[in-house]
Amino acid sequence: MTTIAQRTALAAVAASLAAPAFAQEISFWSWRQEDRAVYEEIIAAFEAQNPGIDVTFEAFEASSYATVLSTALAAEQGPDAMMVRAYGAFEAVAGAGYLMPLDASVVPGLANLPADAVAAETLRADGKVYAVPFASQTMLVVYNKDIYADLGLSVPQTWDELLANSKAIEDAGLFAFANGTATAWQNETIVSALTSSLVGREFFAYVQAGAADFTDPRYVGGLEALVEVSEYFPDGFIGLDYASAQQLFASGMAAMFAGGSFELANFRSQNPEIELGVFAAPGRDAADEKLVGIFFDGGYAGNARTEHPEAVQKWLAFLATPEFGQMFANQLGNISPIPGVTFENSLLQDVAALNAHSVPYIMLTDFRYQEPSGSVLLQGAVQKMLAGEATPEDAAAEVTAGIATYHEPFRN
Repeated sequence: MTTIAQRTALAAVAASLAAPAFAQEISFWSWRQEDRAVYEEIIAAFEAQNPGIDVTFEAFEASSYATVLSTALAAEQGPDAMMVRAYGAFEAVAGAGYLMPLDASVVPGLANLPADAVAAETLRADGKVYAVPFASQTMLVVYNKDIYADLGLSVPQTWDELLANSKAIEDAGLFAFANGTATAWQNETIVSALTSSLVGREFFAYVQAGAADFTDPRYVGGLEALVEVSEYFPDGFIGLDYASAQQLFASGMAAMFAGGSFELANFRSQNPEIELGVFAAPGRDAADEKLVGIFFDGGYAGNARTEHPEAVQKWLAFLATPEFGQMFANQLGNISPIPGVTFENSLLQDVAALNAHSVPYIMLTDFRYQEPSGSVLLQGAVQKMLAGEATPEDAAAEVTAGIATYHEPFRN
């Protein structure tokens, strides 16, 4: 009969025999410095299931990450695994041959992911997948529930109701919207967040099929409405940058913010007491489908030149499992594309419900592969339009002409 001490010793010996003699250390790079603690927990869960593989997390400043990563990969000093962007930014890395191709035999979870999510991490030149998509982001209106309740307002069902709400908020001495346009990329965000329902689902399908361009009256009408609602942006909004706009909303000085679902965690971190809600900006009529813009934010990829390909593949396979997706949603507050993931956060539940009625965040999903990108064109054109230096028709024509330099359907 063995003692407890003997059984413990035997178990330790068995564990040591089962584990590899030398651990394989793989590096994992990210632009999400603020998520370090959560990724350390995720890594611990993976390592517990995969003895002999040690994952080291390293994060860089988001604004310099693309340069740091591409420089390291070109010098063959890059990480074993890494976060990569989606769409055009993804292709800049994958197209250079730096990433290992993936399929369901390597990452079984890829077979279960939505086609749009996988397409965001697929290289168009060869049709191969090079990263595991990790999140979707939704363009919508975030609102302060307390302000709405105090003023007796309801979520608007028509564009006129949105304008009426905005006027009531301003009459109460608050800003209706916190948004500014000094930070260029915000100009693209507000177009998607505020005009998708006005423009309509059919327009986006026509553009993707090459049957319409951005001078279409439906898109121009959306830009005209954006000019209309910008009257309820803060005074001097042309000079208001992104960080200041965030603070304006989080402080309770503004009732609404047109932006992305990625704002929710930021607002809560700035003001834990704020009561948030989300809605899709409405169309002209209550019967119009209420649409949000959506894109996939990035993916997890493996270095084609890693010295530990099997370990990297196991790590990437883990990052496509429901176990990981649930941790990702619960702890990082994002919408995971992995099927079966549920959302403890009621706001994420609301975002997921809105996603059932979505259109593409089109300048990113379709026109950020060549220069001048649709995003750069739209951001600049909207900035001029809202400053009163161009009409909506001018802005639409400028965007279309820029994309037409490489996109044949826009030349007809």
